[in-house]
Amino acid sequence: MIYSSASDWRNAPQKRVLVFAMSGLGKTHISKMLRDNGDWFHYSIDYRIGTRYMGERIADNAKREAMKVPFLRDLLKSNSIYIGSNISFDDLKPMSSYLGKPGDPDKGGLLWDEYTRRQDQFQASEIAALHDTGHFIDRANDLYGYPHFICDTGGSICEWVDVNNPDDPIMADLSEKTLMIWIEGTEEHTEELIRRFDKEPKPMSYDPTFLLECWTRYLDEHGVAPEKVDPDHFIRWTYASALAHRQPRYKAMADRWGLTITAAKITTVRSADDFIDVVAEVLEMRG
Repeated sequence: MIYSSASDWRNAPQKRVLVFAMSGLGKTHISKMLRDNGDWFHYSIDYRIGTRYMGERIADNAKREAMKVPFLRDLLKSNSIYIGSNISFDDLKPMSSYLGKPGDPDKGGLLWDEYTRRQDQFQASEIAALHDTGHFIDRANDLYGYPHFICDTGGSICEWVDVNNPDDPIMADLSEKTLMIWIEGTEEHTEELIRRFDKEPKPMSYDPTFLLECWTRYLDEHGVAPEKVDPDHFIRWTYASALAHRQPRYKAMADRWGLTITAAKITTVRSADDFIDVVAEVLEMRG
């Protein structure tokens, strides 16, 4: 780790951290709180994906839908209106709508081949955005003068990492540049995440092997044709399995390359000083 002790961390003139966890456990909350402190640069992986790497695809998808409406088609073709993505740190819906859900097109689903094509696009984009972290560390300091840096990752970071490979290219790159912190939830957090997801199911991105296993098992268990799958039902059905699939991956990442801080501890953080203290406490416990 780039900080070998609590004193190294406290005395570092430039503190650089990366947080990873399931969505809903405080990554973005902590990142925004540190950013609002004034000395921290907030680098959002999802925002980078949605602007730099998938922005054109997201906008073109919206235009494709608009072209189905004669009134809008004529305006678009004459350049009389503009359609673009208004993605922000707080609103990633444009990217979620592009990723979509597999299943019956009449229920808003995507056919499997198109769905997996977009999943592949997202995987390549997320890996690229993760490798951009070093660039943004330098940019934040050289261009804007921010002494400290936090990388706010998406929940799917663990899908692209080989946790059994100590030389995994993603983790080797990130751990050389940042202190990697896993925000660990409890079973109660998991139940709450499932409850939230069931209320408002959202598109997610998964390791292709895991995703295909879920899809095949779903089709077998429900005896339904791929083009007749209820998209929301499938992603609800998959979500609990996804949490169980991701948890050991997060833990392995933290054990090999970083630190673990509980979600309960994160909820006590009210300031940048609190965050520095919590990280120092965990470093002290590691010895």
